[in-house]
Amino acid sequence: MANVFALVETRAGEVRKVGLEAVTAARMLADKFGGEVHALLLGPPGIAGKAAQLGQHGADVVAVVEHAALNNYNPEVAAATAAERIKSGGYRAAVFSTTAQGRDLAPRVAARLGASIVTDVLSFEVEGDVVVVRHPMNIGKVIATIAMSGTPAVIAMRPNVIAPAQNAKAGRVENVQPAVDPASTKVKVVETKQGSGGKLDLAEAPVVVAGGRGLKAAENFKLVEDLASAFGNAAVGATRAVTDDGWRPHSDQIGQTGRLVSPELYIAVGISGAVQHLAGMRTSKTIVAVNKDKDAPIFKVADYGIVGDVFEVIPALTEAVREAKKHH
Repeated sequence: MANVFALVETRAGEVRKVGLEAVTAARMLADKFGGEVHALLLGPPGIAGKAAQLGQHGADVVAVVEHAALNNYNPEVAAATAAERIKSGGYRAAVFSTTAQGRDLAPRVAARLGASIVTDVLSFEVEGDVVVVRHPMNIGKVIATIAMSGTPAVIAMRPNVIAPAQNAKAGRVENVQPAVDPASTKVKVVETKQGSGGKLDLAEAPVVVAGGRGLKAAENFKLVEDLASAFGNAAVGATRAVTDDGWRPHSDQIGQTGRLVSPELYIAVGISGAVQHLAGMRTSKTIVAVNKDKDAPIFKVADYGIVGDVFEVIPALTEAVREAKKHH
């Protein structure tokens, strides 16, 4: 029997979807090892009220760290506390998320533990006592299969590759102290600015509509926004060329040096498909590409391709989505 650890990300006192995905992934691993899932939840006073939600998704135990200084992410407190919990608990595996926060936190924890780590994990399985993970390499052109025999195996899942699943467990709450005093840390996050005015987070959206240079001008991104709005559950993304030109904020950039997304549906509007962009979205479940160049590389990864003028195709597609929504 071996237990599995999960780090649950929060934002503004709420559990993020990636936090539920981490608990779900940990539950899948723990079931293979015949063990329990122990989740760590850090946040401001009152965050313990979210523990029941984690129990519903498969956490047997929820260790809660509440402190007024933890309203924002504190890398020193989170890394020290997570490492201490993992070390003392003797966990076979520790699950994080490949988000901006997870990319910062998971390597810190692995370094403290002297443990092996694989980030941007697309899937995993257990063979005997070995955790075997799949991870994209060479800008996503190759999917590597990596066997992690060391303990603990630290893995960080790509958002959206595992759907949060209800799997009710005890969710027993343990109130614990942070491993270091939040008031004494050298680094303090004084403010977190939320982009895109409360719209869906790119990494968590089930539908992503992304635009590229084929839109010709910043004001034409309204076509992309209108299509996303028609879906109602879509986020807007962009290529690096577009964000470098100032058409969209850099937080919208998808690709090797931007956000990694794996939505149910990805619609590429006027995007040629440079390998750097493909690295950030090629694991999407269904990819639809609209481009007037029939030889654009994006069509090689697309499940559905429309060769045509985006200024004609996208308004028609938007109208079709709105009509379909009326009947559902």
